Amino acid sequence: MRYISTRGAAPARDFDGVLLAGLAEDGGLFVPEAWPVFSPAELRAMRGLPYAELAARVMAPFVCGGAVTMPDLQDMCRAAYRGFDRAAVVPLVQLEPGLFALELFHGPTLAFKDLALQVAGRLFDHVLEARDQRVTIVGATSGDTGSAAIEACRDRARVDIAILHPEGRTSEVQRRQMTTVRAPNVLNIAVHGNFDDCQDLVKAMFADAPFREDLRLSAVNSINWARIAGQIPYFVAAALALGAPDREVAVSVPTGNFGNVLAAWAAKKMGVPIARFIVGSNANDILARFLASNDMSAAGVVETVSPSMDIQVSSNFERLLFEFQHRDAVVTARTMADFRASGRMAVDEPVWRAVRREFTGFTLGDEATLAEIGRIERDYGYIADPHSAIGIAAARACSPIGIPVIAAATAHPAKFPDAMERAIGVRPTLPERLKDLYHRPEVFQRSSNRLAEVQALVRNFAHRNNA
Repeated sequence: MRYISTRGAAPARDFDGVLLAGLAEDGGLFVPEAWPVFSPAELRAMRGLPYAELAARVMAPFVCGGAVTMPDLQDMCRAAYRGFDRAAVVPLVQLEPGLFALELFHGPTLAFKDLALQVAGRLFDHVLEARDQRVTIVGATSGDTGSAAIEACRDRARVDIAILHPEGRTSEVQRRQMTTVRAPNVLNIAVHGNFDDCQDLVKAMFADAPFREDLRLSAVNSINWARIAGQIPYFVAAALALGAPDREVAVSVPTGNFGNVLAAWAAKKMGVPIARFIVGSNANDILARFLASNDMSAAGVVETVSPSMDIQVSSNFERLLFEFQHRDAVVTARTMADFRASGRMAVDEPVWRAVRREFTGFTLGDEATLAEIGRIERDYGYIADPHSAIGIAAARACSPIGIPVIAAATAHPAKFPDAMERAIGVRPTLPERLKDLYHRPEVFQRSSNRLAEVQALVRNFAHRNNA
């Protein structure tokens, strides 16, 4: 498998190169040169497999061929998912006829990011060992990616990791899952700003060629294709459980940076019959506005009870745009440059209509989200966090008639105790292994959102660890 940039000016790479590079040199995102497709017979043969085995089979076309062999990948997947709290890893819970919650929060940091990052951390170690190299991972988080990335990379021999989070704009549980990790290869930076500021800083560090080369930068957020590859399997598993490939399904995903719903779309490209993709948004509804009226215009980020979705610039949308613009990298690069300059993405009407044929947007404000959490508990006896509640509400409102819909339950409700108490009068308890989280000492650095200040913190950290 070879990978190309959505903007066309970076050299093609194999998976090992894409894993270590993260973002392409031209500012674009790597995508497969051609999509692998499973036949209906191959999909049927995956039914009933243990999740780790299914994940390895789905990821293999993207990953294997360089330093990673299929036996290597199988071993990594088994090790990655062995410690999850449920034997099924990603259990599917029926809420009502035709509506299912796909629980993606049974990993070490209680969020869906664990499913890809627990594998990605092992992939980094394996490829870096084969190349006798070391990297510095930098990432931005709106809440869950940071803790999952740190958990996946802590104490690894060949990886240093620096995570930027917007100070005061994550839940306390999300923050503490990052800042209480005591490992010499981990740096947490609390940035004065919002998630988009953090994401812009990471992209700027990658765009600074001398800085990127000096620190051998890499990424683990969803700009790295390894993250998307690791998220595709759970949509395949859920669809197979509901009758695919002999039955269509729909997917509803609470969406911030667009990586999770893009992984579902990738599953369709690989042969899974997904009839509709429902994109759930909070007040930061740029994606829903685009899908409703071709209005992709960035506004100020609004703080909400679903902070992992408090995003206005959804990086992974560029990958979908590239595909729907007939893989024309010149057009994609121009579209993204204009968006960066003007804050508004001009998408041709035929392209927008093509996206609309597959994707539907849905928006839920804070009060309605809290009410939905209460309704879900009353009607189903199910406790959904503020993000999962948006996905479930979107599924109920927008699912195609007669087609079962899978609502991604992306985080454990105990990660958002204040919102849950407002909604249902209860603060859900953390799993036993995290019971002392509020008493662990925190370690982090504060920074403005000035690039030079953040770069200095990351450079000093990396150079100290490499001394």
